[in-house]
Amino acid sequence: MDPAPKLAAMFLAHAKVRFVSPVDAAALERLLVQAWETSRAKWPGVALPAELFVTHLAERLPEAAASNALEPLLASLSLAELYLACACLHGVEAALELFEHHYLAKLPGALQNPKHSNAMLEDICQLARMKLLVPTPEGRPKIAEYTGRGALQSWVRVTTTRIAIKLQSTQKPAPEEDAETLLSALPAPGVDPELDAIKRRHQADLRLAMREAFSTLSSEDRHLLRLYFVDQLSMYELATLFRVTQPTISRWLKSTRETVYKETRRHLQARLGLSQRDFQSFLALLDSQLELSISQLLGAEDAPPRPSERD
Repeated sequence: MDPAPKLAAMFLAHAKVRFVSPVDAAALERLLVQAWETSRAKWPGVALPAELFVTHLAERLPEAAASNALEPLLASLSLAELYLACACLHGVEAALELFEHHYLAKLPGALQNPKHSNAMLEDICQLARMKLLVPTPEGRPKIAEYTGRGALQSWVRVTTTRIAIKLQSTQKPAPEEDAETLLSALPAPGVDPELDAIKRRHQADLRLAMREAFSTLSSEDRHLLRLYFVDQLSMYELATLFRVTQPTISRWLKSTRETVYKETRRHLQARLGLSQRDFQSFLALLDSQLELSISQLLGAEDAPPRPSERD
């Protein structure tokens, strides 16, 4: 049985160009079925209906298609990779896994550059993964822009390079500078004169305590904070990127906030040399400001602490 008896009509309806010469529907049908079957054979574990693939293909035909024969035009396209890209766009799990293995996993080697630190390279690859595969309120994932003209790996590398250039232009702080970022974002002094005086007097101590607190975080936690705060990824985007649920992301951020807060208090008490009683009095004035500052950095939400092992 013909797996897609109306492919020709669907193809012509979705093509953005109108062909000058009449199209033999039967011949076009056979051509499209062959393109679908050949592409599917390249990725046997990826199930994508012929209708979706043909529509995807028709919408990405170059304008020159109107005056050219379709058979050599289709032969010039990387149809199997276009098939995989289409399946990724539609969230087919097997396609996403293959795209990760065959394309995204090769990015670190392709992007090696003396100007890229390991942290920067990790950020670039994570952002590329998100932008290529995750839809946003502003539009579809960038994988939708791949047209099959040229190798998919080359297109991924070029797209990621553009992301890297944009990322470098922002001059993001390195992980050890996260405390500086936090302190620069501290709210302006409030109306409490005593609190303002304590903040001014112990600003250097607070700065060092926060730096020491941030140094206790794992590279994974610092990376999560940079993605959430500096790159401003949403909970949904982070959950998709790390392949966990949004409540899990919320627990991770909540736990990290608590770690920074607890470690800042501990280092600050040791640095000031205050007794437990005097330190508690000091914190009575400082706690609200410190809590606000850390919450602003981490975007903490009311959620239960995460377990010791990330699920």
